[in-house]
Amino acid sequence: MEQRAKHFKKRDAILNCVKCTKVHPSADWVFAQLKPEISNLSLGTVYRNLALFKEQGLIVSLGTVKGIERFDGNVDPHVHFICNECGCVLDLESVGIPESLKESIGRENGLVVNNCTLTFNGLCSQCK
Repeated sequence: MEQRAKHFKKRDAILNCVKCTKVHPSADWVFAQLKPEISNLSLGTVYRNLALFKEQGLIVSLGTVKGIERFDGNVDPHVHFICNECGCVLDLESVGIPESLKESIGRENGLVVNNCTLTFNGLCSQCK
């Protein structure tokens, strides 16, 4: 029973770490944040749980940024900006995804669009 509680403690900590940050973390970042408080945490455990959370729809993958997969704990539709130079990922909260875009894409192409992600790429204010 104690082993099961430890298992869920790690799982809960990993999910909480991703959900409670705005940095759009990588698995390595999550591992580095949690390792000091969970000494027996492995990087493999972090990767496995992130994959599980992604499959369950609890988090989303933003794809790879500079060769490293990045995650977002905010699963509500929103817009991102990714800097091509430093790799920072920002939420563009003032920009919405118009519902009419999904509808017109679906109608014009004979599709049913359930979800839409919108990401801008360029240089952040620090790198420009």
